[in-house]
Amino acid sequence: MPPRWPRKPDRNDPDYRRLDDRMNFAVHVALCITINSGLWFVSGLKNADWPWATWLTLSWTAILLLHLIYILAIADYSLKSDS
Repeated sequence: MPPRWPRKPDRNDPDYRRLDDRMNFAVHVALCITINSGLWFVSGLKNADWPWATWLTLSWTAILLLHLIYILAIADYSLKSDS
């Protein structure tokens, strides 16, 4: 069941921005998991020695960690005033 928003979606709404950022993060995590699991599955199937696969996985995981830190600790979801 998709999430329902009780009012008109507006990027200026702090609650909507918070939800949007978290859903965006969830999509990025799902994409990372899908691609990396496929990569390691094929690597195991072909007995391939792909040194770049480790770096891709570690780099992508680090980027996801930075994304998580941003949405949980850095992003300011307070109501912006029109000044």
